[in-house]
Amino acid sequence: MPRCNTERAQAIWRSVMNALRGDLSSLVIDTYIEYAKGVDITSEYFVLCCENTVSRDWIERSQRQNIERLLLEEVGAPVQLRLLAGEEEARAYIAEREKPDAAGVGSEYTFENFIVGGSNRFAHAAAQAVAAGEATSYNPLFIYGGSGLGKTHLLYAIANEFRRRFPAKRVTYVRGEDFTNELIEAIREGRLRAGREREFREKYRSSDLFLVDDIQFIAGKEATQEEFFNTFNALHEAGKQIVLTSDRPPKEMSRLEERLRTRFEWGVICDVQPPDLETRVVIVRSKASAIGMDMPDAVAMYVAENITSNVRQIEGVVKKLGAYSALLREPITVATAQHAIGDVFTEKSEPTADIIIEEVERFFDLDRGSLAGKRRDARTAHARQVAGYLMRTMTKLSFPEIGRALGRHYSTIMYSVDQVVDSRRTDRQLDTDLKDLTINITNHQ
Repeated sequence: MPRCNTERAQAIWRSVMNALRGDLSSLVIDTYIEYAKGVDITSEYFVLCCENTVSRDWIERSQRQNIERLLLEEVGAPVQLRLLAGEEEARAYIAEREKPDAAGVGSEYTFENFIVGGSNRFAHAAAQAVAAGEATSYNPLFIYGGSGLGKTHLLYAIANEFRRRFPAKRVTYVRGEDFTNELIEAIREGRLRAGREREFREKYRSSDLFLVDDIQFIAGKEATQEEFFNTFNALHEAGKQIVLTSDRPPKEMSRLEERLRTRFEWGVICDVQPPDLETRVVIVRSKASAIGMDMPDAVAMYVAENITSNVRQIEGVVKKLGAYSALLREPITVATAQHAIGDVFTEKSEPTADIIIEEVERFFDLDRGSLAGKRRDARTAHARQVAGYLMRTMTKLSFPEIGRALGRHYSTIMYSVDQVVDSRRTDRQLDTDLKDLTINITNHQ
């Protein structure tokens, strides 16, 4: 079903136009209004596409209140006028409205195929209540836990169930990092073309259900936190539902502004812990069934006993075991599993230099490639020292290997690591940043 109600919007606009012809001169109508078109009408706003930016700006200055009054008479309820300039903006608006609102949300993620156990029962129940529209006091719903434990599955399940129950309402999903990137892009384009920042804001503030995955990535980013604060307030004051996920609770986000931390704690906070053995066995069997594999009890127990903290890894292991058995045409036994996936259990999880560099650049909001490049400004130099220290403490890389990863001589790395070690003892912010980065690197996906 189309998301835009263009036909009704055009009919409403024709009636408004007739009323405007009685108020304005034919010259004004021909210059600014004649070629405007109704694009969309919702319970909250009416979208009008003006011929160009000149027409849009004139209507904004001179006729907004008059048109909103006429819309009230025509629609029977107050609606806000939203103005677009030109066909390009209209096409972009329609494309955004008519694509699935929860962009990137997989339809296969439901409450039915989420395995519930003692470690996630409260989060699952809270998510179901929010999706059913029965938990207005759960706003925001804040779900936190380690990587691979099902936070995103719950977020997607909320989106899918909410859409099923309320097909006319708008669902918006975004990752914390993508919110930052979109804001930067909107600001950059806004310098060249008026209205882009406004479009960015309307995209999120028109949501009935606003879902943000990995919200921790906005911490420490001043402009992003300001914009998110305003978006959060606008939605919350309008009674719209907000759901956030993170790898840690708000109180542990040291670089998050206090006003945001307080708001994240307004609603309900629930955690998702690693599943217990019984739940892991059920998860193994469920993943095996999903790919049509008959998993013997002994093999399910072997996998569950050896993977204790990551549901996503369980899924990968089950798929690998199924492929191994199918390709080699060997029955699935514990011995087969030990041979096929034993390396997964004994393999130590150690981050690579690339992962550490990526997370440090993201943490300090640097362009990709900055740390290994030639930039020597204070911010980049500090981030480079931090990256070198983390590589030395979180990996087995030698100083020369770290130097090559960062494009520096190993003696420089040795000096940098010593500097960080000394400074960490007295610099509380540095110590906090290192702890946050360690969590980010450990949870890197």
